[in-house]
Amino acid sequence: MEMSLDITARKVLEDKLKRAEKKYHAIFRNIPNAVFVLDKDSLDIIDCNQTVEALYGYAGHQLIGTSFLDLFDPSERDQYASQLRAFTVINQARNLARDGAPFYVDIRLAVSEHDPGREVLLVSASDITKRLETERKLIQAGKMATLGEMATGVAHELNQPLTVIKTASRFFVKKIDRGQSIAADVLRTMACEIDTAVDRATKIINHLREFGRKSDLSVERVQPNAVLRKAFDLFSKQLVLRQIEVVWDLDPDLPEIMAEPNRLEQVCINLLLNARDAIEEQAEKDPVAPRRITLTTRRHESMVAIEVADTGPGVPPPLRGRIFEPFYTTKKVGKGTGLGLSISYGLIKDFGGTIQVANAPGGGAAFVISLPAVKDQDV
Repeated sequence: MEMSLDITARKVLEDKLKRAEKKYHAIFRNIPNAVFVLDKDSLDIIDCNQTVEALYGYAGHQLIGTSFLDLFDPSERDQYASQLRAFTVINQARNLARDGAPFYVDIRLAVSEHDPGREVLLVSASDITKRLETERKLIQAGKMATLGEMATGVAHELNQPLTVIKTASRFFVKKIDRGQSIAADVLRTMACEIDTAVDRATKIINHLREFGRKSDLSVERVQPNAVLRKAFDLFSKQLVLRQIEVVWDLDPDLPEIMAEPNRLEQVCINLLLNARDAIEEQAEKDPVAPRRITLTTRRHESMVAIEVADTGPGVPPPLRGRIFEPFYTTKKVGKGTGLGLSISYGLIKDFGGTIQVANAPGGGAAFVISLPAVKDQDV
């Protein structure tokens, strides 16, 4: 007794399933990004693709069974362990290759089911080291351009302590040439003036050196009011020479934010430069127009806002969508590079914030930076 069953449809489905598995296996193995499959609880590596070897220097079998956290610096593993379990995106994470060389990756995470009842983390890591290095060079170029624009004000700032030193030294030389003695109280006063002038010049030079150095990629807790005041100190003589009034309206209880202070200062200086140029542009059209910059900080729920408003001509609505584009500038030829606002936009975005432009009350432009406030439990 024989019985035959037609299993053609089943065989066709099995062949389709095998082809689909083969196709998706090939995609997983050869996708340009490094991809890991991690145990959701232990963060141990269950599987990885071939790109991992090109990026990290390890063969796949060398990593399977090890902890994904071993690819991070030992001092940062606890920090990233909590982030891997809590976030779906981790930007600019620092990893270590097999030879110990550091590099930076953007990490994307998703929860998936590996075996029935077993959840895993799918981790995609894309190398952004070259992009960050290019950005750092662009940011540094922007700093040098900013320092060039501030050269006149810095020279005036340095000239004041040098004048004090020169005046005191000429006084001493005249007294010596005439064979005259100098009273002790006068000598002490002049020496103190020289000492104060040297300290002032040293502070200016150190500030310029610190601003001009290459910034680190790491962020830290920063007080926005302090950064804004520091940026103004470097820029104040620019405004005094042009008779521009500065109005301060700072929240004294402002919370800290997470940022790189040198880069945040660069953003503030860029906005001050733009405000200065806008006011001078308006003054050419209307000599009696107010010359004022208003600096404001506020807390709005979980965000901190820094606002730089001017009394210039403002930014027309059609241009607001383009003003943060690289090399786009509304200034006259030779007046600007078109990099300042573009660099500022990228830096604020890296800090998890936004920067927008609107019309200030009474005319002019108001640039508003919004950054997340640090919570008490944040590290």
